[in-house]
Amino acid sequence: MKKRFVILTSAAVCITALIGGCGSDHEGNTFTGDKKEEPVYQANLNAVSPAAYRNVKGLELEPGTYISIIGKDDSSSYWKAVRAGVEQAAADLNEVLGYSGDEKIKVTYNAPDSVENIDEQVNILDEELSRYPNALGIASIDESASSVQFDLATENGIPIIGLDSGNTYQGIQCICKTDNADAAKTGAYKLCDELEDEGEVILFVHDSVSSTAKEREASFKAEIEAAHPGMKVVETIYCDQLEEMKKTAAEEMNVKKAKEKEEITADSMSDEDVIQYYLEKYPEVKGYFGTNVTATQLIVTTLKQMETREDVVVMGFDAGEAQLESLKDGEVEGLVVQNPFGIGYSSVVAAARSALEIGNEAVVNTGYIWVTKENMEEDSIKNMLYE
Repeated sequence: MKKRFVILTSAAVCITALIGGCGSDHEGNTFTGDKKEEPVYQANLNAVSPAAYRNVKGLELEPGTYISIIGKDDSSSYWKAVRAGVEQAAADLNEVLGYSGDEKIKVTYNAPDSVENIDEQVNILDEELSRYPNALGIASIDESASSVQFDLATENGIPIIGLDSGNTYQGIQCICKTDNADAAKTGAYKLCDELEDEGEVILFVHDSVSSTAKEREASFKAEIEAAHPGMKVVETIYCDQLEEMKKTAAEEMNVKKAKEKEEITADSMSDEDVIQYYLEKYPEVKGYFGTNVTATQLIVTTLKQMETREDVVVMGFDAGEAQLESLKDGEVEGLVVQNPFGIGYSSVVAAARSALEIGNEAVVNTGYIWVTKENMEEDSIKNMLYE
């Protein structure tokens, strides 16, 4: 009982930090700096810690300062919210500093067109560095990538900060992100609690190379191993390894169906097909958890395709439109919802601080909330969703 109280208290703190009267539409809301006036997006920023990263006060940037922010993709609801935070911080900076025209602080957001395309992200990084920004922020798809580019940035006096997902490069000055370990720990506890601490679980991880994926996987498994002896993670599926999984599944299926004339190929299998093949290996599994929006939704669509797997519990990360519909329909029991607007906003603040050489915290915590069908319509929760 003591363990349960500690985790629930942690989740409650996260929720309390995020509540408030913020609006979901962040466009066109410029904060003038008047203390009597609070912008509609301030509740998103109230979750950010330390408090210095919640606003742009005191960032006396030179006219024409250029800050480049690079994300993981440019299309999902999560990364659109990150971009909204980046753009709002830029607007607030120019308003507070009184810059207009050529004097305006220039803040750009660029990201791969397809989800988490490492090659395209590196190309974007190369292009941005050739423009010699005053500071650069990046959400590294691969935590070990781009050391050559980062060395070049350092040589040219371009400070680097991270957002959402970190990098192993030692020269990165700050990272603005969710406390992934705490969030995944809460998710693991919630799933175990729903299953009454008994049964098998499959974990879906969005990739095998990013720091967010590694942190969430490690914390989820550590919580189960340490506090839930009746639970077991029987399989971990990495979404960036689906193509290899298709080849293996096709080979195994062809061996089992050797008498049939039609050969199964990896190219003929959808992502849901290969996931179904692996899930059918574990008929006793009652719980599934996804570490981001892609992983979580892949669970939902696969289970729909299987039709017979209705007596299971699905939980995961993020709150895209499809996931929220699944939450309403009872297909998903709970979601760890991050604060992407706060991540985007605070990353610009961190980049500005780096450009001004006024120092940064090593880690900026941007907060998260736990969302269920029962609480998703509450104002304090609804205003934080990024569908």
